[in-house]
Amino acid sequence: MTLADSDVALARDAALAGAEVGLRYFAALAQLPREVKADGSVVTEADRAVETAVRDVLAAARPADAILGEEGGLTGAGGRRWIVDPIDGTAMFVAGDDRWLVLVALEEDGEIVAGVAAVPAQGTIWWAGRGAGAYRSRIGDATSTRRLHVDPGGSDTPDGASLGVVPDDGQVFPAEWTMLAPLTATARKAPWPTHAALLVAEGRLDLAVQTRGQVWDFAATSLIVREAGGRYSGLDGRTSPGAGPSLFSRSALLHTATLKLLGGS
Repeated sequence: MTLADSDVALARDAALAGAEVGLRYFAALAQLPREVKADGSVVTEADRAVETAVRDVLAAARPADAILGEEGGLTGAGGRRWIVDPIDGTAMFVAGDDRWLVLVALEEDGEIVAGVAAVPAQGTIWWAGRGAGAYRSRIGDATSTRRLHVDPGGSDTPDGASLGVVPDDGQVFPAEWTMLAPLTATARKAPWPTHAALLVAEGRLDLAVQTRGQVWDFAATSLIVREAGGRYSGLDGRTSPGAGPSLFSRSALLHTATLKLLGGS
């Protein structure tokens, strides 16, 4: 096993360790207190416990690496940085919605080289290694593993394209709907039973927009979509994961046309 392969395997192990902890809290939601962070988002003891579990696995295997987590901030330094979102979709988690994720990615010298998205309550895990493709399987069932590919067909413009908007409609701010209005007027907005970016990677959606987020929201999913043959960027055209709204597309031409429609670069 190469170092790159072992990094992907480690990211999967860490995400699954976090998933196990998250599921225990998810099964006892009625007893889980909610808090509100300074930015207005919800956080719970579950978020912190899941991040601790992920960090413990990573630190034990790669003690020299830095770790950036949504709840615990940055620890360590160097050219290798693990990026962790312990519960992506905490609002869904506390509402009993099974679409929440555990996201783990590795950034090496500024490039995302491994990414894992576990969907614990749905029993699925998605992962990618740079240059090695993207994959999906049932948790605990290696025989179900299959390589992911975006939909190779369809139009190269957003007209009639299937579109997933994250978060759910009721959690999208009015200003965000205004920002997306040129796209939602021409694309066909679709439901997303699993995170919309993952459905782009699987070939079930043409486009996905996540209206807000930080680097930990996009690090893993950006690599998974790219390794499935798709495209990722911020709406401002930045190609590395970072703060702000982001776009996932099944093709380069569709991506460029969608950015242009939205006034991006």
